[in-house]
Amino acid sequence: MDSTSKNPCIPDKRLAAVCGLFCPSCTVYIGAHEDPKRLEVMSKRTGQPLDKLQCNGCRSDKRCYYCESLCTMFKCAAEKEIEFCGECADYPCEELKVFQAAMPHRIELWKSQERIKEAGYEQWYKEMVEHYSCPACGTINSAYDMACWKCGGAPGCDFVSQHKEEIIQQMAKKK
Repeated sequence: MDSTSKNPCIPDKRLAAVCGLFCPSCTVYIGAHEDPKRLEVMSKRTGQPLDKLQCNGCRSDKRCYYCESLCTMFKCAAEKEIEFCGECADYPCEELKVFQAAMPHRIELWKSQERIKEAGYEQWYKEMVEHYSCPACGTINSAYDMACWKCGGAPGCDFVSQHKEEIIQQMAKKK
């Protein structure tokens, strides 16, 4: 594991996705760094081998198969020499709109881009740590952890508390 796994609570730009997602709250990232059983489930569900699910964040040298080969925002931002999509003259582009609308964990992308622009990514990052941390034990959870994966406290985080209905609807579609 690289240094991104040492303390995901300290602002690290490698863990701040160009689209506005917070990498430490990604179920793949959590599985790769703290909860390997999660990756085994994802491997079975996606048909991807475990090594393709390893991820150290959006801007790291090791990204999961989805972020490495299917995400176009990282490449686009690099080509335009911008740090976050919110800096782009075309923001929000059609591709980002489609991406944002597809899954509940992306609901807050516009809010994240605005906050990054207003306060800087480090402040936004600190706020995301709090937003995705279990109120009982402080563990960072994903947007789909209805209860904390470590202590079982519910809700798993503030994000889940705020978007529970959208998450439940999406999870019901996957079954």
